[in-house]
Amino acid sequence: MSTKIYVGNLPYSVTDSSLRSNFAEFGTVTSAKVMMDRETGRSKGFAFVEMTSADECQAAISGLHGMSVDGRSIVVNLAKPREEGRGFGGNREFRASSRPNVGYGNDGYGGGY
Repeated sequence: MSTKIYVGNLPYSVTDSSLRSNFAEFGTVTSAKVMMDRETGRSKGFAFVEMTSADECQAAISGLHGMSVDGRSIVVNLAKPREEGRGFGGNREFRASSRPNVGYGNDGYGGGY
């Protein structure tokens, strides 16, 4: 069983340290990271917490899922592993060949009229 927890629907005021202290009630927290928007520096409203054992994770999930934080009911469950190819459409080979030649001149430059 995984030792990584997903925490969602977080208020933007939650910080790494406040997250760590709340989860520390259920065991040893090895990492706690609120995901931030690269451009704005603002919280994305979700985080990941890693604990030392699956039992600690389960205790934290049972104790914190649905808890109200600043008026928001937080979601706490085991993190799902990332799927291969996520992000920018997956398989490059497919993407490159999936766009038909639209026929507007020479690669979009000149011609046509």
